[in-house]
Amino acid sequence: MENILPAYNDPLFSILLIIVSALIIAVVTYAWGLYKQQKEQGHLLKFLEKFDSSECALDTGDMPFEPHMLKPLALLAKAFENSGEYHKSINIYLYLIKNISDNPTKQELLERLGNTYLHAGFLERARSIYTEVLRERPRNTQVLYELGVVYEMMHKYDKAKKVIEPLEMLGEDTYTLTKYLELSQIKEDEMIPAQDKVEKLIRLFKEEPKLYREIVSTMLQLDTKAAWQIIDPKRLKEVIDILWFLPNSQLDLDIITSNTQLSTLYYAKGYLQTPALQSGIFSLDMLATAKQSGFEQGDLLFSYLCKKCKQSFPVSFKRCPNCMAINSVEVEEKIAKASPKTDYSLL
Repeated sequence: MENILPAYNDPLFSILLIIVSALIIAVVTYAWGLYKQQKEQGHLLKFLEKFDSSECALDTGDMPFEPHMLKPLALLAKAFENSGEYHKSINIYLYLIKNISDNPTKQELLERLGNTYLHAGFLERARSIYTEVLRERPRNTQVLYELGVVYEMMHKYDKAKKVIEPLEMLGEDTYTLTKYLELSQIKEDEMIPAQDKVEKLIRLFKEEPKLYREIVSTMLQLDTKAAWQIIDPKRLKEVIDILWFLPNSQLDLDIITSNTQLSTLYYAKGYLQTPALQSGIFSLDMLATAKQSGFEQGDLLFSYLCKKCKQSFPVSFKRCPNCMAINSVEVEEKIAKASPKTDYSLL
């Protein structure tokens, strides 16, 4: 035995000791990793139990899982989400998350599940999912943005602003988002007098002109005269639908008649009798020209394009219903046949 093991003062003894210590550390680390992974898996499964629903149309309870099923099932879940069948999409995502072992893929699917809950309107469930994702990956900027959207839709603006702080620390440009939340908070706060709201909105417009459309729309509801003071004819395209549907009682004829673009808009609408044909917007100029030629049955039909995701919608939006982008609406107009009554406001 003495010939097999080196003496404690032999240099080989030190080398052997280092090797044994390294092996022990490696085994302990590996065992700890397995334990932590199993603990995380147990935590996740317990967490997901809260979202199990008997309302889902797909029966995945007894369906065996194979790794090659991941991609087609994920595509199917996305297709269900895009078609508005959120309950089916949610069921598939829950099934995949419970059965896959790859953590990055699992986190990605959790994020998709949160998005599905958000689009379906289950805000508290979306908040829980996003919080769970951030527990594992606190530097995930996209999930931070989405969590802020959830708080905003829940009218918890203070919490939404707190989400901005880590985004700023991660180097994200959040100036417009901060001002947008400030605008939303001003609109929702019933304790602020109308005149104070107008003053705050005017200040906000000077600080962030990108919020022009939302500020004009809000001010027209609070103080028509003050709203017309900030309406810029050069930015007519951005608010053409809002101005088109304004009732006669909210028009400022002094401002309108002193500007060619605005005069063209309301001549085509039928509110002015003096011809004006130079707005710079093709459909509007064509409608005004047709009216001058005696065609009285024309109208403008509006649709709304998201400049970020390029999805088109029939109604206006503050946040894109698809990608949740702010300040991304682009108004598209075309000539249509007038309906029996179109004199109503979008405000």
